[in-house]
Amino acid sequence: MNQNLFQEILSSQQKAKLTVKQERVVEAAISLFAEKGYSNTSTAEIAKKAEVSEASIFKQYGTKERLLLSLVIPYAKDFLPAKADEIIQEIRSSNQHMTFEQFLTAFLKNRVAFAAENREVFQVLIKEFIYKEDLKNELLPYFASEVVPRLSKVIASYQARGELRDVETTVLVRMVFTFIGGFLASRFVVLQQSRIEDDEVEAAVQFIMNGISSQH
Repeated sequence: MNQNLFQEILSSQQKAKLTVKQERVVEAAISLFAEKGYSNTSTAEIAKKAEVSEASIFKQYGTKERLLLSLVIPYAKDFLPAKADEIIQEIRSSNQHMTFEQFLTAFLKNRVAFAAENREVFQVLIKEFIYKEDLKNELLPYFASEVVPRLSKVIASYQARGELRDVETTVLVRMVFTFIGGFLASRFVVLQQSRIEDDEVEAAVQFIMNGISSQH
């Protein structure tokens, strides 16, 4: 599975209602971010490739960070539900009898690999999310309506098998998502790690299981 976000955006052939100039800027930014990385790409290079002035980019987007978000957020909202389904199906189909602990380990390793591959984007997104209320207001309702139900379905199936605590499913979902989000943000944003080793992932899974397993 491709883990490079900009390669995925390129391959998705995402369509949006943009002017010809905006479309050139978007295509140039995605192409350069995919080729060189976010931090190694300047707005001057984007402007040159798009054949527009650098001033016009700042006028439209304000900062390179906001340009990045204008690419990532629409893609996430259009394709994240299908991507979440794909990841869950891929993990569960590898072992029809896997335990929730095995599922969670595979899921977390997958998301760690994705965050590591797109660390610069992840760092910008987390920082903007913390400080920008408009971004929170845009993403939180979407996350609640499109992403949470998918994990809820998985967790409910393991509750039915008696592996997880018999409490409201949404409580377990919040616990899992809160820990995973904090785990990734602390490692890649606060501690500035470039990767997370498997043994640390497995320790994190054990910590989660201690809180939600029916055996504890």
